[in-house]
Amino acid sequence: MATAVGLYDDIRPFNDDEIASVVERLVNDNEFITAIAHFQFPRLIKHFSWVIFPMIRMALRRKCRNITSVSEIQHEVIAYMQKMIANTTTQVTFNGTEKLDKDKNYLFISNHRDIAMDPAFLNWALHHHGFDTVRIAIGDNLLKKPFVSDLMRLNKSFIVKRSVKGVREMMAAFKSLSGYIAHSIQTEQQSIWIAQKEGRAKDGNDQTDPAILKMMYMHGKGQKISFPEYMKSLNIVPVTISYEYDPNDAAKANELCQLATAGEYNKAEFEDIDSIVQGINGFKGHVNITFGDVIVDDIADANELAERIDQTIDTNYYLHATNLLAAEQLYATAAYKQAASSVSAEQRAKFAAHLQAIPATLHATVLAGYAKSVEKQLGK
Repeated sequence: MATAVGLYDDIRPFNDDEIASVVERLVNDNEFITAIAHFQFPRLIKHFSWVIFPMIRMALRRKCRNITSVSEIQHEVIAYMQKMIANTTTQVTFNGTEKLDKDKNYLFISNHRDIAMDPAFLNWALHHHGFDTVRIAIGDNLLKKPFVSDLMRLNKSFIVKRSVKGVREMMAAFKSLSGYIAHSIQTEQQSIWIAQKEGRAKDGNDQTDPAILKMMYMHGKGQKISFPEYMKSLNIVPVTISYEYDPNDAAKANELCQLATAGEYNKAEFEDIDSIVQGINGFKGHVNITFGDVIVDDIADANELAERIDQTIDTNYYLHATNLLAAEQLYATAAYKQAASSVSAEQRAKFAAHLQAIPATLHATVLAGYAKSVEKQLGK
């Protein structure tokens, strides 16, 4: 009979005993080396690839020669996060970590604004308060290249099979994913992060998809456990992540505008990867991560649970000066003007300069994205 781990080999993160061989595979992957070269040396790659490629491969071998475990991979990620935070944020703040128990494992469900940074900042918050980092759900739409899949699974990511075709295949994939989430939390004592819906909230409207919660319950349903009891056993914690500045705000607005005017948007082949890079390297200003209460009461069904998660995420959204200024400019009512009255002249000038660097045709859509959370909190 297959072991519990064997059941999930096609989606789980890599184990310690697999790290060395995966790292070696990456070092020898020409597409991976090419991607690094284009990122690090975009102007030189055309004429000097013959010297750049061996140099990168040699540097990687030197860097990775002593990496043989997941914890060592995570140590490298932490060091990179420190540099990224120093270069792209003004501050990172946390709320609600006191609600968490270090002897328990959780299913963190957060809003989704950035592909890579949402779980990265969640992990940063947990790490700085003495908790273990989470396993990260990532859609296979982002893993079109084998080296990308390897990189993600080295860093405690597991695969959500969104691209499967056919009803039977989809049901099998969802059942496996549901089982893996339960197995991680209840058996392997590993917390999980998953976004509240597929894809980022490009319009700023954070809203949980009940279908994700129904997927999570599939394992419990198979065991004939009631929805309220099973979902309580997962220790669900809604998490709100808010960015003062979204490095991808113009790109998101462009996509939304094209959908509104042309009825479709054709994504470039590696557009998601470009969004990841921009999200990592772009200026974010103040980033806040707020943990809600663990959901411990009986909730009847997925729709009701989605509403509870939404309510918590919306209430806990940290309203930055950018959010308040966007709402003030869009709505120009007394309530929104009052809410933005505490914003300093320096913050106003900074946001104005940010908008000025974005095409004027996208301003209304960008403002709407920043203003949505203010509308949810104050518009009621």
